[in-house]
Amino acid sequence: MTAAPLAPLDLAFWTLESVAHPMHMGALGVFTGAAPEAPGRAAGLLTERAEDVPGLGMRIRSVRIPMGAAVREPDPDFDPLDHVHLTAATKDFHATAGEIMAAPLDRRRPPWEAHVLPAADGTSFAVLFKFHHALADGLGALMLACGIMDPDPAAEPRAPRPVRQQPSSRWPLPGPNPLQLPGAVRRRAEEAGRALGIAASVVGATLEIRTSPSLTAAASGTRRTAGAVLDLDTVNRVRKQTGGTVNDLLIALVAGALRRWLDERGAAVDDVVPRALIPVSRRRPRTARPQGNQLSGYLLRLPVAEPDPLARVRRIRADMDRNKQAGSDRGAGAVALLAEQVPPLGHRLAGPVLAQAARLLFDLMITSVPLPSLGMKLAGCPLAEVYPFAPLAHGQTLAVAVSTYRGKVHYGLIADGEAAPDLDRLAAALGAELDALTTAVEQDPAVR
Repeated sequence: MTAAPLAPLDLAFWTLESVAHPMHMGALGVFTGAAPEAPGRAAGLLTERAEDVPGLGMRIRSVRIPMGAAVREPDPDFDPLDHVHLTAATKDFHATAGEIMAAPLDRRRPPWEAHVLPAADGTSFAVLFKFHHALADGLGALMLACGIMDPDPAAEPRAPRPVRQQPSSRWPLPGPNPLQLPGAVRRRAEEAGRALGIAASVVGATLEIRTSPSLTAAASGTRRTAGAVLDLDTVNRVRKQTGGTVNDLLIALVAGALRRWLDERGAAVDDVVPRALIPVSRRRPRTARPQGNQLSGYLLRLPVAEPDPLARVRRIRADMDRNKQAGSDRGAGAVALLAEQVPPLGHRLAGPVLAQAARLLFDLMITSVPLPSLGMKLAGCPLAEVYPFAPLAHGQTLAVAVSTYRGKVHYGLIADGEAAPDLDRLAAALGAELDALTTAVEQDPAVR
């Protein structure tokens, strides 16, 4: 692989974080049926296989031209032993994961790590992956992690797709092609108009903030993680009655869990409508190894103040439908698209300021991370649970990520350790909210 400039959004992610407030993402996978020697064998396999996954050897390096820019390039000194670590045995995977997630990645090396966590009872182990968003987005990080899992013996090698030869459109004379100028001018005008519309929506989103103090936090340099596992069949049964998509329902469960959690804390809930940023991938299907993050998003107000769980689902379903009709390149949630309009030096200068301003736009992130349906293994041990962790924005208490895997829904919660010492209660509230919705649907089957 050769050096390539960081895409504008990747550069934005690279400049937003600080040592005191890292913004990497992660995933905690739990592997069962392990023998006592399995964690050591797993660490050895991860180290060995990492050399054969090209993306894992890429570092981020600043360049002088263009001023403020950076490139993603192969690290000539790449050594997987610097990235794969075998920790001491632990009784609590999430407690250990929180401590590891608090530490920033080494920006001088390829920005990723894999930590193998043996269970104290010797019957399982976990692997915590950490990836910087400038190296890969959630889907890209998943592809990199899958590259160092056990190969699927049933998988057939894919034949390379034929490359269609496109007729050359290069202008044969020096200078720009005059035939392309009208289209280029039109695209620039459309991009400028879209950027102005997004900027206006961003300003509007900051005018009515109805969040809870429990969702804002000064950076403490600590992290806490927790997870919840729900039955996907139960989620689908409820969704068939309430309508909408599975993702709508999973977001509604977060809204209901937040209401329960705040109430248990003794915090007010009657006028709380926090703004959730819902990232949306803009990758085209079947894109082979796309370079850089391609993200937009929706900004959704969570009806935490609504006491009726079915009414919360209906509100979220209606709001998500409106967002989808408007498109992912419109509205305040599409703020990531503005990165494309900023020169590299602008990201360098404005990044620290924008990092401080994140909570003016949204109060928490809720993101979905796709996982393959086939069972994965490492060192012959099956992957039983997987908890994704989203980057935690500056000034915020909580970020939520969710994945479905082999008939289960896995919520991964990451929070500021000092602001949310009771994060386990929020994880438990997700299950309680699904139970409440199941009961409500059974009592009123005509909920559509």
